[in-house]
Amino acid sequence: MSEFLRFAVLGLGAGAVYGLAALGIVLVYRGSGVVNFAQGAVGMVGAFIFYNAREAGMATPLAFAEALAAGAVIGAATHLLVMRPLRSAPALSRLVATLGLLTLLLGVGQNRWGDLAQLVSKLLPVRGVTLWGDVTIGEDRLILLGIGAGLTVLLGVVYRLARFGLATTAVAESRRVTAAQGISPDLIATVNWALGGALGVLAAILIVNLTGLDVIGLTLLVVPALAAALVGQFRSFPLTFAGGLLIGILESEIAFAQINFDVALDGWARSVPFIVIVAVLVIRGRALPLRDEASQRPPEVGAGMIRPALVVPAVIAAALLLALVLSDSAVDAATTTFALAIVLLSLVVVTGYTGQLSLAQWSLAGMGAWVAARSIVNYDLGFEPAFLLGIAVAVPIGLLVGLPALRTRGVNLAVATLGLALVLESMILANASRTGGITGTRIGPPRLFGVDFDSFTHPERYALLGLGLFVACALVVANLRRGRAGRRLIAVRTNERAAAALGISVFGAKLYAFGLASAIAAVGGILLAYRRPTVTFFPTFSVFDSIYSVVYAVIGGVGYVAGALVGASVAPGNLIPSMLGGVLDNDLMVLAGLGLILLIVLVVVPDGLVSLCLPARITRRWPRLRRGRRGEELPRDPVPDPVRPATLSAEGVTVRFGGVEAVHDVSLELRPGEIVGLIGPNGAGKTTLIDALTGFVRCSAGAVTLDGRTIDRWGPRRRASAGIGRSFQGLELFDSMTVRDNLRAACDRKDPLAYLSDLVVPRRSSLSPRAVAAARDLGLEGVLDRRPSELPYGQRRLVAIARALAAEPSVVLLDEPAAGLDSRETAELGAILGRLAHEWGLAVLLVEHDTALVFDICDRVVVLDAGAGIAEGSPAEIQCNETVREAYLGAPIVKGEAAVPVRVGPPAGDGSGPLISAMDLSAGYGELAAVRGVDLEVRTGEVVVLLGPNGAGKSTTLLALAGELTPMTGRVCWLGRDKPTPLHRRARQGLSYVPEERAVISALTVGANLRLGQGRRDTALELFPELEPLLGRRAGLCSGGEQQILTLARALAAEPRLLLADELSLGLAPMVVMRLLRSLRDSADRGLGVLLVEQHGRAVLDVADRVYVMQRGEIVMRGAASEVADSFEEVERVYLHRGDL
Repeated sequence: MSEFLRFAVLGLGAGAVYGLAALGIVLVYRGSGVVNFAQGAVGMVGAFIFYNAREAGMATPLAFAEALAAGAVIGAATHLLVMRPLRSAPALSRLVATLGLLTLLLGVGQNRWGDLAQLVSKLLPVRGVTLWGDVTIGEDRLILLGIGAGLTVLLGVVYRLARFGLATTAVAESRRVTAAQGISPDLIATVNWALGGALGVLAAILIVNLTGLDVIGLTLLVVPALAAALVGQFRSFPLTFAGGLLIGILESEIAFAQINFDVALDGWARSVPFIVIVAVLVIRGRALPLRDEASQRPPEVGAGMIRPALVVPAVIAAALLLALVLSDSAVDAATTTFALAIVLLSLVVVTGYTGQLSLAQWSLAGMGAWVAARSIVNYDLGFEPAFLLGIAVAVPIGLLVGLPALRTRGVNLAVATLGLALVLESMILANASRTGGITGTRIGPPRLFGVDFDSFTHPERYALLGLGLFVACALVVANLRRGRAGRRLIAVRTNERAAAALGISVFGAKLYAFGLASAIAAVGGILLAYRRPTVTFFPTFSVFDSIYSVVYAVIGGVGYVAGALVGASVAPGNLIPSMLGGVLDNDLMVLAGLGLILLIVLVVVPDGLVSLCLPARITRRWPRLRRGRRGEELPRDPVPDPVRPATLSAEGVTVRFGGVEAVHDVSLELRPGEIVGLIGPNGAGKTTLIDALTGFVRCSAGAVTLDGRTIDRWGPRRRASAGIGRSFQGLELFDSMTVRDNLRAACDRKDPLAYLSDLVVPRRSSLSPRAVAAARDLGLEGVLDRRPSELPYGQRRLVAIARALAAEPSVVLLDEPAAGLDSRETAELGAILGRLAHEWGLAVLLVEHDTALVFDICDRVVVLDAGAGIAEGSPAEIQCNETVREAYLGAPIVKGEAAVPVRVGPPAGDGSGPLISAMDLSAGYGELAAVRGVDLEVRTGEVVVLLGPNGAGKSTTLLALAGELTPMTGRVCWLGRDKPTPLHRRARQGLSYVPEERAVISALTVGANLRLGQGRRDTALELFPELEPLLGRRAGLCSGGEQQILTLARALAAEPRLLLADELSLGLAPMVVMRLLRSLRDSADRGLGVLLVEQHGRAVLDVADRVYVMQRGEIVMRGAASEVADSFEEVERVYLHRGDL
């Protein structure tokens, strides 16, 4: 037992270093949202700087300072030069950028310091210390544990109490809220990258005391560090450090078992911790992402078109060059190029087509080679059966690697696959007992159908074999792209929720992609292994090569078949470096250069070098010139199958997220041939109810039935297959496909046979009669062969509706289908929805902010407010319902207690000009202008109110005024200057911004939220004394009203010149609203400028000076508050479109 404890204590030393390195990863993630895979490489550079300086005679403290500074500089430069330009890029691109940094630093490190470990003097004393009985431990391990524990406590205190630490927590949760407090998110991210780099260096310097100074070993420190950071969910310092200790103990105990028991545990010491971590990831994960996680902009993908007129001559020319022209060295380089290109094709399938970043593809290639080679040695198989066996066995291994993808995605999946690659390396590929010892596995020259393909005696034959295998695999991948299976994969990579809503099996698509990719990777691995009569599996198939594979694939273009060949050609020792001879004869510097090229490619050409080819550039700029066959003409008179009538019912449905009840006891029934409108103010729970009906969230109470059959336990895919269709508020179109393929993805048969048949003969599926009818009715015939991203926003809305209908539902739930449409398009949409219900026989649920559309076409209307149903009836009944009018417009103000005035910042200039003004402002998101031609101003000492129904553009206007949106046209002048300035600078100049969502940092206490702001806590408590008992409570545990009060208190305590407040009354009791409004009125009389965006109009007119009313992105009314109050019926028409008012 004492021996067991001694090994556990010994493991604490290494575990403490793992924890230290992981703390640096957590710092970077908390400050910027990026997981730094280069943490070990940064530490490696710093460790070599330290020990080389120390060995050269520099004083240890100075060497320490130099090394830590180097790590900090590398970290800060990474953010400023790489991550900041990639701020708006998908998280996957930022993660790949850190792989590029790893490649760059590792190449430089290997070139500068070599691969062999260096002997250096110990930094820490190694004398033994007796803990109890005969349990002793080295003094260095106790010191490591103390340093790690001390820094963990220090970081916990600083990041919990100091404003910088609070700001870091805030940045991780919301960059916008942080900027509104006058804090630069970029500065916070830069400092945390610098601190993370310094911690990585510290961990690397310390672990040298245990393992030695080794480029590869120090770089690999990132793997256990990533695992430890996963334990802490990339946020918690104590849990992260504990995770590092746990990994160190597990490694040590497995070593103990290996020494003391007669068991074969080779490789288990490095493997078990990661198997445990993967299990934790799977348990924690979700089958489908949450609503705000679902969509990302993936890399561009090719069309998979095969042009025989180009391909056949190119293949013949390549074969002639290999057979007759190229030298033996060039032929060998071509062979390795083809082998690597095949492995990169596996990345095209799993990452390019399916969006799952796998860092295990080279290891899977190695497993295919290992099975093939060992089957020859152990079972005396020939080349052909061994080749097939290697591919066949690689598939289930690939499925095991892909299992985490069923419940994780993005960064977590990348970490999981990297860990599993290390498991394969440790257990098999780098395990001498399983690979034939240090001399490798002798397999002899390959013979295929009796023909000698020895790469020594007939290098051109083997190269031609490689060319043939590459062409075959490339054709398979291109065929996949054009078929039904390819559409499923691309749908899943673009948006898993939208794919599931069309009846696509997300699980099936992911597992298929990993299985097929592993088979393709095995082909490349076997081809590479058989180049020599003796196979050495390590370091040929090291975990680093899996990382390099991603680098090569992204450089070439991970979404393109041709990108695999381009990426493989530039790899060290392959075709292009070989042809350039002495210019690129240093493989390590080529590797470092490719890491740098990757960083440039991600910033400049994120879709890879292939996307720079002339045809791709032309077709992106002028889509009408896109080559290739146009889709088939639509039938003139499609006869869709009759809609199978079905009734969808909800009975007492309740949905809770933690302590928040988003939907409470809602009941409704959707019957065939009927349109039911679902309306309500912002945050009423409308979209959440749709999610509950379609299976994307689970009901906490109540039941959902389809034709009387309870479907509560059905997932989204099964509900879609049963006839429940939906559209999404954010559209969630598959922008990598044409409109036609978007519709095909919906109406394709979902049979599994396509996963095999499409690899050989992808069928050109025609649109179903229902899809044709939907496209024709919605006027999409002329745009079927264009991508959704190339269409105006209104047409994109129609594409989303057509796709939902193409899935042939019996019940369709439409989430804000008219958002962004003009009045003509909205009227046409209304007519179309009427036909869907009354002619097609669909049951339709219409969630819409355009109440005119709802009241014009709906048979019944249900109204939600604060998650509960408050009214149901005909449109005429709902229009006259006073409860509904109060939900939209607010109740009249009741006089109450006196207000506490807000302190006001120093006046702007002489007060003669406006504090802020907009002139002909147009702003929006992407290419969509949500507001157009807006002119408004706010002056010192006045309260200006911006009214309008949901979707009118009020919040967009405020974002543009606050500096969070860049105007498309027009100008915004702040303090007399129209120079664009970011929100954090405007906040420091006296602008307080309260966004529509409650802008608390949920992970911080109420008191910490107040400290995060620019004002004094006492001032906030003077304004809102009800916050004092809540100071120690986490803000995320407060009620909605308490969170809103906290947000306002923090904003007003800053003593601003101008307050921009979005939906001020949201979630507040009438007495609180009245007191706050009187406070703002009194403070405006003292010089505060106020712009209130409000949906509830009645409550603010008594305190306002002027009013603007918006509708559909334009200001339709303006005037003095008294004038607007006298003609409030006009405002009601804008909100409820009542013609009788």
